[in-house]
Amino acid sequence: MTDPDSGPLPGAPALRHPRYWPSWLAVGLAYALGRLPFPLLWALGQGLGRLGYYMATDRREVARRNLGICLANRTPTQRERILRAHFGWLGVAAVTQGLVWGISRARLKRLVLIRNPEVIDACIAAGRPVIVLVPHFVGLELAGAAFTGLVHAGVYMYQKIRDPVVDRQVKRARRQYGSVSIERSDDLRGLIRVVRSGTPFFYLPDQDGGRRGIFVPFCGVPASTVPSLGRFAALSGALVIPTFARYLPWGRGLELAFDAPLSPFPTGDPAADAALMNRVIEARIHTMPEQYFWVHRRFKTRPPGAPPFYPPKRRRS
Repeated sequence: MTDPDSGPLPGAPALRHPRYWPSWLAVGLAYALGRLPFPLLWALGQGLGRLGYYMATDRREVARRNLGICLANRTPTQRERILRAHFGWLGVAAVTQGLVWGISRARLKRLVLIRNPEVIDACIAAGRPVIVLVPHFVGLELAGAAFTGLVHAGVYMYQKIRDPVVDRQVKRARRQYGSVSIERSDDLRGLIRVVRSGTPFFYLPDQDGGRRGIFVPFCGVPASTVPSLGRFAALSGALVIPTFARYLPWGRGLELAFDAPLSPFPTGDPAADAALMNRVIEARIHTMPEQYFWVHRRFKTRPPGAPPFYPPKRRRS
C-alpha cells in the first residue's frame, strides 16, 4: 500500500503555471473564509445556498426527485421546504470548506460537539479494529477533521479531484493529524492490514454503486449499493460504528455522533448486510432530512428494464 500524501507532492512546481492561478485564487479565498467566525460563515453559507437553489436547476431537480422517492410520506409543501433548507446547508458546507485547511485542535474543540465518544473510545483502547460508517450528510468534511483531530487518526479512501490544486489542498487537510489515504485503485489488502492494526477506517458507503453494486432497498426503492462493507468487516474483524455529522442551527457548530455498532454484522450475506446498512442510514435521514446529500443521483443505476428516475443531464455547450 502506498500513501500518495507522504513526502513531497509530485508535480508541485508545475502547479505554479499561470493556468492554475484561478485555482490558487479560489483556494486562497476558501482559506480566508475559513478564518471567519463560524456564525458568520453559517449566515453567509445560508444566503449563498438559497441563491444556489434558484441557479442550480439540474441539481435542484435531482434533489426534488430524491425527496419525492425517499420522503414520500411528507406532503409536497413539506418536501419543498426541506429542499430549500437543504440548499442553505449546502451553502454552509461550501463556505466552510476552507475551515478545515489548517484548523487547530483548539478550534475543533470549540466547534464540534462529540456525542457518545465512549462507543469508539472503548474499541480503540482495546485495540479492536473499527470501521467508521459515515453517510453523506453535508457536514462530512468538518466531521472528518474533528474525528482525526479529536478522536483518532484514521485511514480513508480517496478519489482524485480533477483540479490538481484543489486536490492537493484537500489531501493535505485530510492528513494534517496523521491520517492515511488510500486511492480506490490501490491493493485493498494493504487497507485490511492497516485496519487490523487498530487504525479506524473512515468509510463512505451510500452513493450509487453502478453495475458493480447489488440492488437492495433504500427508502423502499431498489438502489444499487456497493456491498463492500460486510466484506471489509469480515476480512478485518472490525466492528462497524455508524457515525453521523449534523450542523447545529444558527452557526453553533457541528455535532458528531457515534451510534452502537451494527449487530449482527457481518452476516455472511452481502445483500442482508447492505440492506441493514441502508436501513441505518434511512433512520437517521428522517431525523435531519435537510442535511442529507440529496443532490446526488442515488438511484441513477436502475434494475434491468426499470425506467430512469432522473431526466438526462444537460450537455454543456
